[in-house]
Amino acid sequence: MQKFVYEYPTKVYFGEGAAKEHLEEAVAGYGENVMLAYGGGSVKKNGIYDEVKKILEDAGKKVTDFNGIMSNPTYAKVQEGAELAKKEKIDLILAVGGGSVIDCCKIVAAQAKTDKDLWEMEMTEHQFPTDVIPMGAVVTASGTGAEMNGGAVITNEEKVIKAGMAAAAPRFAILDPAYTASVPRMQVISGAFDTLSHAMETYLGNSDQDNVSDDVALAVMRNTVVNMRRLMGNSDDMQARGNLMWDSAMAENGILKVGRVTDFQAHQIEHQLGAYTDCNHGQGLAVIHPAYYRHIVKNAQEKFTRFAKEVFGADTAEAGVEALSDFIRECGLPTRMGELRSKVEITPELLRNVADTCNVIKCGPRELCRDEIYNILMECM
Repeated sequence: MQKFVYEYPTKVYFGEGAAKEHLEEAVAGYGENVMLAYGGGSVKKNGIYDEVKKILEDAGKKVTDFNGIMSNPTYAKVQEGAELAKKEKIDLILAVGGGSVIDCCKIVAAQAKTDKDLWEMEMTEHQFPTDVIPMGAVVTASGTGAEMNGGAVITNEEKVIKAGMAAAAPRFAILDPAYTASVPRMQVISGAFDTLSHAMETYLGNSDQDNVSDDVALAVMRNTVVNMRRLMGNSDDMQARGNLMWDSAMAENGILKVGRVTDFQAHQIEHQLGAYTDCNHGQGLAVIHPAYYRHIVKNAQEKFTRFAKEVFGADTAEAGVEALSDFIRECGLPTRMGELRSKVEITPELLRNVADTCNVIKCGPRELCRDEIYNILMECM
């Protein structure tokens, strides 16, 4: 294993009733002005908003709403939240939702503490924020693991770039599987596929043969597949929802990544596809992964063979890739570009732009050229 320093900043409260039992305790050490951030309003329909707001008010907090955070949150929405946080002198940001809400709030927390444009600061000057508004998360849709780290993925519509940024890690996270009960099953399955993708992409990075993270990653992958199947059989299976919620956390709390490098090339391709199409992240990954893996399977034969045997019970590396493809189909996830929800028509010209602008990973099983990325995308048409 390579050298590493590991520190985990997020205190996790896990289990049914976690918000009722622990949220007042979690927010007690912060000032009175709390920004309550959420998305399109589903948390108001299912009662989570009212429950969380009452807990905050009973704890003596003054609540300011920041709503309308969209899937694939935009940089413009970040600026809106940052201005509101400054105006209301916010002491704590509480993100209530899935990865999109949490990611947006991470960047809001940093942007609100600086007069610099955070995108230019990070992407051009390569400087990263050190002062942020404290934030916490109440997870209502798991899969991204956003509550477990300080990274966030934001779409800059002006530049047509969807990219990762460094910002605030949540100080605490409430993980109540019952809060996912009102989320449509396909949304849960799409999020769970993102979890599977995180573990696969971490596992397939370069590492020593005896890297303990490989064993943990394979266990997370296997458990994710088992519980996705359980949930497809019974949407009310709360144990499966809880397992998937913790799988999501384990895949992105850094445990799988210590002492190694990773391969997140499929994520980089999907991010740019999302920048152009606004497609669902997990579903975009489901379309891209099998095609990408067919291109690199011979460059990581031993790791793909172990993946095939331990996750899907297949015999060979190539059979493992096809088992993954079959599993995506079994889950009802999209397998072709035409099945993705997109704000524009997905054409060969659009995919050429995606290939030409996506980030190219240099530390995976092998580095791709942009023409090969284009070929992978076209194989998904």
